[in-house]
Amino acid sequence: MALIKGQYAPDFTLKNQDGVESRLSDYRGKRNVVLAFFPLAWTPI
Repeated sequence: MALIKGQYAPDFTLKNQDGVESRLSDYRGKRNVVLAFFPLAWTPI
């Protein structure tokens, strides 16, 4: 599913490095969010 410029990303929940859950919608309208996904070091891709 591709997003169109100006369209909101679908909401989702992820755990941060401390195991605390964070929702994308918690930041809507408060600050800009950059999502970056990368494999954990030393794990097979």
